[in-house]
Amino acid sequence: MPKLSVILVNYNTAHIIERCLNNLLGLYENMEVIVVDNGSMDGSGDLIKSKYPQVILIESTNKGLSAGSNFGLEKATGDYILFLGTDAFPEERTLEGMVGYFEKNPTVGIATCKLLLRTGELDMDAHRGFPTPWAALTHFTRLNRFFPKSKIFNQYFLGYQDINVPHEIDLCISHFMFVRKKVFDQIGKWDEDYFVYGDDVDICYRAKQAGWKIMYLPQWKALHYKGVSVGIRSESKDITKTDPATKKRMKRSSTDAMRIFYTKHYIGKYPKLVTSIVLSGIEFLSKIRS
Repeated sequence: MPKLSVILVNYNTAHIIERCLNNLLGLYENMEVIVVDNGSMDGSGDLIKSKYPQVILIESTNKGLSAGSNFGLEKATGDYILFLGTDAFPEERTLEGMVGYFEKNPTVGIATCKLLLRTGELDMDAHRGFPTPWAALTHFTRLNRFFPKSKIFNQYFLGYQDINVPHEIDLCISHFMFVRKKVFDQIGKWDEDYFVYGDDVDICYRAKQAGWKIMYLPQWKALHYKGVSVGIRSESKDITKTDPATKKRMKRSSTDAMRIFYTKHYIGKYPKLVTSIVLSGIEFLSKIRS
């Protein structure tokens, strides 16, 4: 049976990671679970040490999500690696099903399952197109909401795709990102310039550029308590208690990620006028969110 490494990056989620680990452990026979604790101050590390001795715990200062993922990646020994949010809960047959699919489809490098919110709705951030200038424009002007099934106006969430059948997508989020180890062997580790957002967009883009397929596989499911692990959903009773400085940094990181991705991957692909408009738009959005 192929070995699976599950990597969770934790920051002050003692209240939810216990439920996550209780759900996760035992879902797949040949599995190692690695938790990277990014300097939590809520007793997360002590909880894991005392209750989950079978979990590999890596304790670090908070250098961001990408850095945490890389710490886990260095320890991982599996043929496949699942990056999982501490607020994500795969169903019973999901991990086994994903491994089996990858074994039969060697050109697939990354995949996600049907990631569902507690409302039962699909987490659309797990079913994304790359943020080209046009895709971003239609998303931020909300044109995609008026034309949810349009291939022209909803490239951001790929709304024209049938979400009930497996199909290729551009990217998924790291709250459930199933990756073939060979992908990292080829393209390298996570880009640590991204603190908390954009890291998954970047890794998927690099994987696609290297020729790997990225799949959405709705035959398997996971529940996602969206926003809990990063402390940004105030309506959630499970929310992580995040200090004001960290919240401010995370808001800034969302637009920083846009700027980093565009200048890294798109700066030479579009005319200077388009680039100027895009970067000005990012700067404007940054000021709104600060």
